[in-house]
Amino acid sequence: MRGACFRVYVTEREKHRGELLYEWILEQARGLGIRGGSAFRAVAGYGRHGDLKDEGFFELAGEVPMMVEFIATEVQVERLLALLKTEKLSLFHVKSSVTFDTT
Repeated sequence: MRGACFRVYVTEREKHRGELLYEWILEQARGLGIRGGSAFRAVAGYGRHGDLKDEGFFELAGEVPMMVEFIATEVQVERLLALLKTEKLSLFHVKSSVTFDTT
């Protein structure tokens, strides 16, 4: 099947509507019929503002980057992206074309 890999980058403790943002995104994607999604926690990283976040610094605990990833159809990914835009979330995201299947 042809589709898209969609990745959204957030911080670990970032919230939206009172819920951890990565959990909220996963729930919204499930509600849109996307059949699988995962959230991955980074050990360290920096984003568009250039601030390095490292889990080794106690005062930065909870601020390390997380990636929320989905492999879905183009239509499903566009619906999720539209929802994120409707919520006025300023999130860095990556969308790339992929071929996927099960064995």
